[in-house]
Amino acid sequence: MTSPILTDSRVELINTARSFYQQGWMVGTAGNLSIRQPDGSFWITASGRSKGELLPSDFVRVYPNGSIEESSTNLKPSAETAIHQILYTLFPKTQACYHIHSIESNLVSHFIKEDYLPLPPLEMLKGLGVYEENPYCVIPIFPNYLQVPRIAAEIQQRFTTTPPQIPALLIRDHGVTVWASSPTVARNYIELVEYIFRYMVAARSLGA
Repeated sequence: MTSPILTDSRVELINTARSFYQQGWMVGTAGNLSIRQPDGSFWITASGRSKGELLPSDFVRVYPNGSIEESSTNLKPSAETAIHQILYTLFPKTQACYHIHSIESNLVSHFIKEDYLPLPPLEMLKGLGVYEENPYCVIPIFPNYLQVPRIAAEIQQRFTTTPPQIPALLIRDHGVTVWASSPTVARNYIELVEYIFRYMVAARSLGA
């Protein structure tokens, strides 16, 4: 008989967090990952936990109304929980939401003063759903307020009036967040945007 823990969606988050940690995208306790459950709730990494050493007990279950599962009351949910909540609300098909802190995502957030960053027309954009020849694609940038619900409110306001071209956003001096229809796709999105950011940083350093 299969052990319940082997089919627990938190195992997916543990493995992904360890991979991102090893790549330097979730150093220390930085970043947060969540997976949506059939009842609309989601598991999210607890605050203050090393992303390279997560256990199933290092997650908080958050319900659509914002309440927390009783077994999780001794944990503090990630500071970015409000952002995950609003993305699940805005995009009902979303099943996973990943946020990492990488050097490149912070560097590119300062390449432009506007609230969006044009991305180079690389082949990798196809993996993010952009199937055009020489596409003009931008990723939205949001200010990094200390009060995270303020960031979530701006995301809701902007995305309600202007839906994003790709399922990703930048928070200046903070990191990148993606959302997707499955954990596997979300992981792919993170890898794709990070490739694009690395390309942009390298191109700028070469004067390209």
